[in-house]
Amino acid sequence: MADSRSASERYMQKFQHVVDIQQRVIYFLISVIFAFGLTYALDSPELDQAQIYVLFLLFLSIGLWITEAVPPFTVGLLIFGFLVFALGKYYNEIDPENANKYVQKYVQTWSNSVIWLMLGGFFMAEALQKVGLDKAIFKMTISKFGTKPKYVLLGIMLVTAIFSMIMSNTATTAMMIAAVLPFINTLDDNAPMTKAMLIGIPAAASLGGMGTIIGSPPNAIAVDALNSHGMPFGFLEWMVIGFPVAIILVLLMWYLLTLKYVPSVTSINLSFLEEPESPDNSKLFLMKKRIVAGVLILTLLLWLTGNLHGIPASAVSLLPIMVLTMLRIVTGDDVRNLPWDTLMLVAGGLSLGLAIQETGLAEYYVNKLQNFELNFYALVALFAFLTVIMSNFMSNTATTTILIPIAIILVSTQREILPIVIGLCASTALFLPISTPPNAIAFSTGKLNQKDFRFGGLIAGLLGPIIIIGFVLVYGFFIYD
Repeated sequence: MADSRSASERYMQKFQHVVDIQQRVIYFLISVIFAFGLTYALDSPELDQAQIYVLFLLFLSIGLWITEAVPPFTVGLLIFGFLVFALGKYYNEIDPENANKYVQKYVQTWSNSVIWLMLGGFFMAEALQKVGLDKAIFKMTISKFGTKPKYVLLGIMLVTAIFSMIMSNTATTAMMIAAVLPFINTLDDNAPMTKAMLIGIPAAASLGGMGTIIGSPPNAIAVDALNSHGMPFGFLEWMVIGFPVAIILVLLMWYLLTLKYVPSVTSINLSFLEEPESPDNSKLFLMKKRIVAGVLILTLLLWLTGNLHGIPASAVSLLPIMVLTMLRIVTGDDVRNLPWDTLMLVAGGLSLGLAIQETGLAEYYVNKLQNFELNFYALVALFAFLTVIMSNFMSNTATTTILIPIAIILVSTQREILPIVIGLCASTALFLPISTPPNAIAFSTGKLNQKDFRFGGLIAGLLGPIIIIGFVLVYGFFIYD
């Protein structure tokens, strides 16, 4: 009987695997048909062949990102391959001597300053986890917030937000949920505190990621677009806007969660923080901890004072990369386990944005729109909420990649506003379990239903863009005034 049950389970797994493959193939074909159809519908004698190629690639990427027929990072690699072969052939026909120069720029996004900036953040996050500083900081800070449920929740969300400004939002969420699960497992599945924590942690991770350039890929894409259009924007300039917005939204989310999920107890047991420390307390291990802490502080200081010493933020990122690998705190195995797929996605997105800009495709459609009277503030609101809607169903990195190149040339004044608003609003998409990896991690605990995310998703998706637009417009007013 047991053998027949095992055989049936294996058969069902194989059957499900085949169904999944067939579904992905169907989605892929639908994406290709969707791309061909829209490209044909928007074709015009005024568009050259390069612009047609990029238009098709744009729609194909959107289709693949929405359907997830292939992994998101694979779309990034597809963008590289398509641009090299399709545009390479086109430029080789019209200008054989300089064809390579036209194509190289699309591949060179791998050496973009944004990539190095994010890579420096990945190395620091890996080092923090290896020496246990992430958990140590978490325990030290949470213990300062007392034992009242709402203040414990506040502490957890603030720590999550701060960590997500340095570490990957996904890694931060995984670490924080792992830290609080021992406590959550002592509660009923439907306990208010369970839902408050498992909704609050991924929300704080996504919202907190707004705080720095390395906190979330959309931030880096927005900064790269600004720099590419002659508007210098560094680590500190982003923090001036992103950090207060992130903290305001996290506090707002915390307050509303306490109103909806008010625990019936007046205090909670924080014994889950008293897990045994790492058995490795050797002098070498303690020295590694101090080195990582020193590298983290020095790197952050150099990033924040870029206007004083003039060292680019991407060059500062080499400090943790070199020091942590030279001292073998981050090893070769650790480097292989870094989230390279995220960098592939970002680099591919940067190439697509560059192609849209360089081929004149965005400018062509912007000129078409100039016949209509577009109110600047209505345009900002439109892009803000469009970003939230699209990011709920597809990668927020992909969303910013598509919208920012178009938005940045739609206006002739205050051109910084739209890219910043789009970059920040991409982090407020929290409505579905699939909206962000942090949501998916919280959902995977099995203690939340899909409908539980709607509350936080509505708060972030409706109030988030309003607060972001207000804050960024005030910033822009003072800058231009």
